Amino acid sequence: MLFEFASSGSPLGDALVERRGPGRWSVDSEYGILRDVMLSGPHHLEMVPCNAVTRASLDQGLTCSPDLAALQHEELVRSLQRAGVRCHQVPSLPQYPDLCFTRDSSFMTPWGLILLRLAPAHRRGESAQVRAAAESWGVPIVGEIEQGTVEGGDVCLLRPGLVAIGWSGDRTCRVGAEALAAIFERRGWRALLTRFDPKFLHLDTLFTLIDRDRAVACVEALEDGFLATLADLDIAIVPASSREVDTLGPNLLALGQGRVLSASDNVRINGELERLGCEVITVDIGQFTRCGGGVHCLTMPLARLPS
Repeated sequence: MLFEFASSGSPLGDALVERRGPGRWSVDSEYGILRDVMLSGPHHLEMVPCNAVTRASLDQGLTCSPDLAALQHEELVRSLQRAGVRCHQVPSLPQYPDLCFTRDSSFMTPWGLILLRLAPAHRRGESAQVRAAAESWGVPIVGEIEQGTVEGGDVCLLRPGLVAIGWSGDRTCRVGAEALAAIFERRGWRALLTRFDPKFLHLDTLFTLIDRDRAVACVEALEDGFLATLADLDIAIVPASSREVDTLGPNLLALGQGRVLSASDNVRINGELERLGCEVITVDIGQFTRCGGGVHCLTMPLARLPS
């Protein structure tokens, strides 16, 4: 069984955990009310063939327009601001065409930001750009991954005190996942590791929480042990098909209070969430999905109200 908790002990036990650090910058779940988020403009966006979605887009003859992407990104920002979220922009640079996917190069914890190690060569300088911006905003940097590779799209704060880290061996490797798990475990959190097929870019292309007790997921692509943990936590699953995974349907951002940000062409899943009582806020991000990233990929929460 590849699914496992990173250290021994009851996975869902009532361990005493250090939940929040000082100041406003803190995230302890994926579903607390979102207050601050990190973004970066797509002014240098390119279709770099470093994931299956982008390669498929290129095979279909698709291209991307940085100008159109910038207009879509501006609407994303406006949608977040209308939802009461403060938006913080990392300056874009031409040598980092994928910097707009801010989910990957760092990860916000209850205690501050952890700088991660990205796998693709063209993205390896992004963490330094993020560090400089975050420090200028007063965001504390509490750690940095120095072994293996790990990307933020593979990390999910399932509950205060419980973090899930997916790894495929492609973008996040086992060594990197264990290094990140160790940072959480030193703070008293439980960390569980779950493996998935490398053909999927990140865990958040297969699974995202939309509130405390509900997630959108492609069940057949997730390990049985991970699904069993979700059941133990009473997290209900809104199923996504493999076709919807190909168009990043499960790649959603929870805003808190039953609100979800989703792509406008994610029609079936959006309709199902509305039927379940969610307020679904939609944005057109077609220039980004063809490059392999959805709304979850484009956003890194910096502050949520405690869950």
